[in-house]
Amino acid sequence: MNMDGDDAMKKKDDDASMEEDAFAGVEVPKWRDQITVRGLVVSFAMGSLFCLTIQKLLLTTGIIPGFNMAAGLIGFFLVKTWNKLLEKVGVVTKPFTRQENTVIQTCVIACCGIAVSGGFGTYIIAMDERSRNQSGPTDFRPNGPSSVKNPQLTWLYAFIITVSFVGLFSVVPLRRIMIIDYKLPYPSGTATAVLINSFHTPKDENKAKKQIKILGKYFTISFLWSFFKWFYSGDGDCGFGNFPILGLKAQENGFYFDMSLTYVGTGMICPHLINISLLLGGTISWGLLWPLLKTKEGDWYPAGLKERDIKGLSGYKAFIAMALILGDGLYNLLKILAVTIIAFYKQQKKKQMATLPLSHDKPEEALPPLEAQRNEIFMKDRVPLWFAASGYTALAAISMGVIPKLFPSAKWYYILISYLIAPVMGFCNAYGCGLTDCSLVSTYGKIGIFIFAAWAGQDGGVLAGLALCGVMMIIVQTASDLMQDFKTGYLTLSSPRSMFAGQILGTLMGCILAPLTFWLFWVAFDVGISKEYQTPYAVVYREMALLGIGGVSTLPKHCLSLSCGFFAFSLLTNFIKDLLPKKVSMYIPIPMAMAIPFFIGPYFGIDMALGSLVNAVWGRLNKREADLLGPAVASGLICGDGIWTLPAAVLALAKVNPSICMAFLFRGQAAKLSG
Repeated sequence: MNMDGDDAMKKKDDDASMEEDAFAGVEVPKWRDQITVRGLVVSFAMGSLFCLTIQKLLLTTGIIPGFNMAAGLIGFFLVKTWNKLLEKVGVVTKPFTRQENTVIQTCVIACCGIAVSGGFGTYIIAMDERSRNQSGPTDFRPNGPSSVKNPQLTWLYAFIITVSFVGLFSVVPLRRIMIIDYKLPYPSGTATAVLINSFHTPKDENKAKKQIKILGKYFTISFLWSFFKWFYSGDGDCGFGNFPILGLKAQENGFYFDMSLTYVGTGMICPHLINISLLLGGTISWGLLWPLLKTKEGDWYPAGLKERDIKGLSGYKAFIAMALILGDGLYNLLKILAVTIIAFYKQQKKKQMATLPLSHDKPEEALPPLEAQRNEIFMKDRVPLWFAASGYTALAAISMGVIPKLFPSAKWYYILISYLIAPVMGFCNAYGCGLTDCSLVSTYGKIGIFIFAAWAGQDGGVLAGLALCGVMMIIVQTASDLMQDFKTGYLTLSSPRSMFAGQILGTLMGCILAPLTFWLFWVAFDVGISKEYQTPYAVVYREMALLGIGGVSTLPKHCLSLSCGFFAFSLLTNFIKDLLPKKVSMYIPIPMAMAIPFFIGPYFGIDMALGSLVNAVWGRLNKREADLLGPAVASGLICGDGIWTLPAAVLALAKVNPSICMAFLFRGQAAKLSG
């Protein structure tokens, strides 16, 4: 849930009247003028930065914050800087409009969407040899050598380019229904529009300058801190990344301060409940459950197994985490489907709906002037239905030819069926996202894994399930992102045609940048092996494919029973959360967030909890300042650490290693080393 979006919706009427006054008499540029060369250059630069940041988060924790508002803020800052530099050398620049700002934000988010849904931390990496070795006995037939496809840039580009554009055409015909007729709030899209409108309002210019200044300051601090940390991170568990803030014994169980400003910034953006859930999940698993299961070594599972052997403790970690994720995802999927069905039922029963009124039920002259103007612009430059339908059909046909060449076990009729059901899932996700700001992309992908892995069977089922999971995830992700951006465009009087063009161009950038930034990590770091880049979801996704084929027999003793118990706990927790009033339910943890540290450890939850603490204290001291500058501080912390990844990767490829190892040892260990 996006807290900024909820706040923005409460102020919607006030913002509308203020906007009407602020932009009175300002001409709306034509759709072609909203797409500029400088905007595309800025979008590409921001896409590169965000892709680096997203890949690092995907390969370490798997938690990705929303970048909508950061994209709007940084885009404004870069174009303003661009204009100032050109003006200093005497070059006259075009005025920077809110419509151009919106197209830049759309372009960047489309690029980020490919990095997120492209599977570089999930289904793609789950296909490789490293994930296979961690996901069960290699003599188990479905997990044999034929179930491996190691990452290579050639097939990564072929796959991503083939499937990434299809989702853009899947829900375009429904944009009027979603945005104008049903008036779905899309909290993140609305909050971003409010932010962009405020930047381009003369009286709010000082606020924008403050945000930009703070963003630059904390970007620099984060980058320099990451640079400083590097000098002390020699071979082994060295450096500030293993600071035993709770003591050395707690550090052995994963409780230490990672000192990663990326996670602190992410914690500032994520709602408090997510951060508390992460901390609670880490405490339950690494503080209680795993130490207890370690005492069963030699009884419930064989002694002396490797750390990541699925027949041992790692099996409990992967499947219990998977049970929590599936329980949460299934419950929310059913809930959102129920909300959708009920809303449509009410639509048929009553022409005047109380919760989602149809604007065409009242005369056009009854609309406020600003809303009438928004509707007119939103419908004027629409994307033709025939273009969307023919584009989807043509791209689906291309996919049916290309994907079986890349994954022979993924038959053409599997792909056809996935393209027939994906628009329905895309609509459900876009509708649910519009109501709740919660995207269930990964849940739809997991459903695809089970269906197609089971259908393909033991020979090739793993690769078929994972590949088709990717097809469905990309389509569903793109559909919800597109609608969020359409909502932003609607509120900033941006042409839907320029928004759609921005989506296409941003997707193209993502197809170039996402595989390339992933490949940088793949060749420079020990992805899937090192403690830093554990790729937590890769094993989970592969285990789901094996489970779909019938891999339960490989689990350690009582693992299935424990997993079923946590699955039931996840369902029950969500059910109780929905029954209780909001003032009580806001303290009940989120099972999906609790599951993440089950597999990778609680350390990053401490960092994110610190981000929450900073927000809470700042809000108590000066709420207005915290609301204004908090997102800028968080964005600076995330992006500064993210951009450090580039020089760090170059140093790793050049075999330049830090010469200092700062480590914390028990007294006896230190005495042995000094002796």
